[in-house]
Amino acid sequence: MPDLPLVPSHAELSSSDTAAPAGLSTGRDFHRSALATIRTEITALELLAEQPAEPFQRACELLLNCQGRVVVSGMGKSGHIGRKIAATLASTGTPSFFMHPGEAAHGDLGMLVPGDVLIAISNSGESDEIRRLIPVVQYHQIPLITITRDSHSYMASVAQVALTLGRAPEACPLGLAPTSSTTATLVLGDALAVALLENRGFTKDDFALSHPAGALGRRLLTRVSDVMHQGEELPIVRSGTRLREALMEITSKRLGVTAIVDEQQHLLGIFTDGDLRRTLDQNFSMDMPIEQVMTKTPVTLPLNTSAAEALEFMELKKVNQLLMTDNEQRLIGVITLHDLIQAGVR
Repeated sequence: MPDLPLVPSHAELSSSDTAAPAGLSTGRDFHRSALATIRTEITALELLAEQPAEPFQRACELLLNCQGRVVVSGMGKSGHIGRKIAATLASTGTPSFFMHPGEAAHGDLGMLVPGDVLIAISNSGESDEIRRLIPVVQYHQIPLITITRDSHSYMASVAQVALTLGRAPEACPLGLAPTSSTTATLVLGDALAVALLENRGFTKDDFALSHPAGALGRRLLTRVSDVMHQGEELPIVRSGTRLREALMEITSKRLGVTAIVDEQQHLLGIFTDGDLRRTLDQNFSMDMPIEQVMTKTPVTLPLNTSAAEALEFMELKKVNQLLMTDNEQRLIGVITLHDLIQAGVR
């Protein structure tokens, strides 16, 4: 991150510092305020990095060995951050969900079962809503990890692992709105998720399985069999077909290609619209057998090929169509570069 200009914190700003830059009609310098906020929150993250390593190590071991789910809870702004932490954990290989502490006290605490681990978030460490849950958590012997400002709060005192943020000031000039503390909590949650991801050996394929609708999920999960043309959509002519009839097949199926097969559907060759242009340039007869101008060694791929692999292969070979065959070289499907791009593989 590039160095930010040195500016005073909000607490140091005074009315004399609010002169507007030239060209602005307002009398307030919003950019100066923004830089003060960023500086204050950077300071909070620097303080977070100075917190003891041993509690973080124990928290990761506890989460890595969790036999159930990691349940994250927090009230107010801590709850909003807790939802994001739970979502990040869940998408990176650690089963997790968010439990609202207020609703938990009215029945939702049944979500928490032996084998789970609870992460409770409260900057002060004195959240009434979470304090009400502690006796039940202890009764079920649910391991408790807390995230608080320091280790002197009630919640930290009853936790198996007490993670601390440090006593950094909020960026809010009133010292009231959670700003620096929520940023530090979010970063601490990301640190936990990434540390667990690395120790689990979590891969791109694993990530794709939990993100099937995302771009990476489409790239890694989509197979050529999911998007290829088959059955009645296949452009096919038999050996012995005249060139003009092959041209009609290419035109009717609109894929810019036709496969040439024998009676058992074994692939004999391929003829593309590019081949047609080259054939016409050489003044070949439209009544000649297709075998005389087809490519006899067409590029093919097996059905279990991923769409991403097919796309890379097509770009490498500089082809716009690929034929799919089975183990006995029988034609099964056709895929085009347009099909892959339309499927969101690129």
